[in-house]
Amino acid sequence: MAALMTTEIISILSKQIAEKILKQPSRVISADEALISSGLIDSFSLVDLGLFVEDTFGVRIEDFELQASTFDTLNQLAALIQSRKS
Repeated sequence: MAALMTTEIISILSKQIAEKILKQPSRVISADEALISSGLIDSFSLVDLGLFVEDTFGVRIEDFELQASTFDTLNQLAALIQSRKS
């Protein structure tokens, strides 16, 4: 897979969260919208999202990273993915 831009990663994640987790395909999730601390995503969905990230982007997400301090916004998540891919 060619190197993805941060905006592409955010777009993929936003679509996945809206369609598969929130079941609101038309929902637009902004890059800095709080996902976990706002209660938008619960702990079960967070695990699913972590697995999706691993499968889709080929990066390893540790269990301890599945929390608001590292995973709360699409910007944070994209930065984490980018750092693992480089």
